[in-house]
Amino acid sequence: MAIGKWIGAFFGILNGGVIGGLAGYALGALFDSFVDESKDGKSSEYGSSASDSNRAYDSSQRRQEGERNGFLFSLLVLSAHVIQADGKIMHSEMNYLRAFLRQTFGEQAVTQGEGIVLRLFEYRKAHGDSLWNSQIQAACRELSSAMPEGHRLQLIAFLCGIAKADGRVLPSEVDAIRTVCLLLQIDAGVADQYLALGGSSLDEAYRVLGLSPSATDEEVRRAYRDLVRKNHPDRVATLGEDVREAAKIKMQEINDAKDRIYKARGM
Repeated sequence: MAIGKWIGAFFGILNGGVIGGLAGYALGALFDSFVDESKDGKSSEYGSSASDSNRAYDSSQRRQEGERNGFLFSLLVLSAHVIQADGKIMHSEMNYLRAFLRQTFGEQAVTQGEGIVLRLFEYRKAHGDSLWNSQIQAACRELSSAMPEGHRLQLIAFLCGIAKADGRVLPSEVDAIRTVCLLLQIDAGVADQYLALGGSSLDEAYRVLGLSPSATDEEVRRAYRDLVRKNHPDRVATLGEDVREAAKIKMQEINDAKDRIYKARGM
């Protein structure tokens, strides 16, 4: 995990709020690219220049790392928003965040990520909800234009996981996630669908597909196909295999919901 991006993000938060953090992240990414290019240049001076194909591969790797770290920092900012939606910082929700960071990005991300989230909590407390919410709105508008839909959907899925971490989902948390959906140019109903993932009832299965029990068989098939298209794990492949694995779990839960409905209908 390139250190320049983390430095840029952290000092951006200190000096410019959430938007400053995103801008700082971008500056940090440029710093890391400069360092990488300098290393490449030094290598060529000593007669070990890479072939065009190797350089193209390195460029692709740096781009993927940028997408991955951008996803991570966006996740931290939005997590801080949802965790505080009910006015409390729940231990279970923080543990969920730590576990996800550990499993998906490694132990270093737990320490660095938690530090950034705690700093965001302090920022909101010091500056008030009005400024915080305006920063979140601006940040989401930036993300909506820069981040692919599949990545944005995976962010929403994670935020729904945080909301469910303490065993109950409060209206304030639902409202916060639905608002983030709209700001990210995603249908707000996606929040309700993802919050129903992992359930065992037929009613929850219909919620996952975004349908009522009165839907026709063709509407069920069409809704399922649309979910597969939007949530296929390959759509987050550039974020790394661990994020793709999280998307696979989400896809399996969608399949489980579909299977319950198909079985009930004899389809």
